[in-house]
Formats: sequence, C-alpha cells, structure tokens
Amino acid sequence: MPDRTTHSIAHFAAPFVLGGLEGQLPAGDYDIDHDEEVIEGMSRLAWRRVATFIHLPARAVKNPTTSQLVAIDYLELETALKRDRENAA
Repeated sequence: MPDRTTHSIAHFAAPFVLGGLEGQLPAGDYDIDHDEEVIEGMSRLAWRRVATFIHLPARAVKNPTTSQLVAIDYLELETALKRDRENAA
C-alpha cells in the first residue's frame, strides 16, 4: 500500500512562533500537510506520521507573490495551537 498525505487547517487567533521559522507568523488559517507511511506487520491498517509541513503564507493572503511549503515539527505545531487556544480563552 502506498504512503499518503493527509490535510488539515490550523487556525491561529494571534501571531505565533514555530521553531525553524524566522520571526512571528501572523494570525490566520494555515494549510497543514502530514506525510504518513503504513506500518507493516500490523493486524489492521495503521499509519505513522513521518513529516509535517505548513503552507506559507496563511490562506487569507490573496495572490501571494511567493508561497512556501516548510517542514515543521508536529509537536511544536500542537504546542503552538494549544497555547493559542489558552490565550484566546
């Protein structure tokens, strides 16, 4: 069975920082891709995340002059999203 890529959208209500990226990123909705591979030898189909990517800039930017797909750490993304939710409450 081939590898797969799943897609999600990360919403940030406030500017945020992710390791490996320079400076703060503005609040907004960001497309996120997760590359996964099948785990062999399991009694049922299971997938392992092997890479996570963020699409820059945010979705709200109309006709960006450039766009990037940047590898990020999934746990850092989850921590930044949790922090954003806590600060919005």
